Amino acid sequence: MIARHVVVHGMVQGVGFRWSMASEARRAGARGWVRNRSDGTVEAHVEGDQEAVDALVTWAHGGPRLARVTHVEVDDAQPTGAVEFDIEP
Repeated sequence: MIARHVVVHGMVQGVGFRWSMASEARRAGARGWVRNRSDGTVEAHVEGDQEAVDALVTWAHGGPRLARVTHVEVDDAQPTGAVEFDIEP
């Protein structure tokens, strides 16, 4: 079990990024959460096996069709034991 803290920059709010990321996470088998931040970025905590986490981090570099990702920050994080992938307000 590994975890990553992800912050996605660009035109990533108002384009369905959180819902798309949650869908991709569930498909990949990743767990954690995603939320919008007040600075216009999208932040996520992603955990699971290496393959699932890597798949979601790779996806975040492009995001959904309408997103325009300019930069993605990825840092190691501690797993929290999340059992699903949530969309936070």
